[in-house]
Amino acid sequence: MKNNLLKEILLLGILTSVFACNTKKEEPVVVDKEAIKKEIQAKEDEFAAVYNSGEIKSIGYYDNNAITFFQNRAPLVGKAAIVEFLKADAVANSNKISFKTNEVFVSTDGNQVVETGAYTVVDSTNATIATGNYMSLFEKKDGKYLCVRDMSASDTAPN
Repeated sequence: MKNNLLKEILLLGILTSVFACNTKKEEPVVVDKEAIKKEIQAKEDEFAAVYNSGEIKSIGYYDNNAITFFQNRAPLVGKAAIVEFLKADAVANSNKISFKTNEVFVSTDGNQVVETGAYTVVDSTNATIATGNYMSLFEKKDGKYLCVRDMSASDTAPN
């Protein structure tokens, strides 16, 4: 009986050692917040350039299932609806928009980013006609950040 007890204790010790040695420690993900902020600003600059060109065929900014909340209208659901709205809006005016990323809040794994920023709209004489702020949520898909939700708020009083 003592012999069986010793064998069981020895087996338990060996199993404990084996499992203890085989545990993998997760390496922490290093997230470069400044690099991500630059990447998001580049997406904003690209968005503005496409919109300002008036030649909106597609915008790589949005995920296919994105929802955007523009002011004074129902939410636009899906990339196709957003692009159609932007096409109509770009044709209707000759104003130019620009965006400035103020802050990014990055998830610990770097797969989601919340951006806060400001926008400015100028007319053909480069006079500022509207300003405001926005917030966007990006998810990383196939190595690129895509906007899945966004909304804006104007600083300009309604007419």
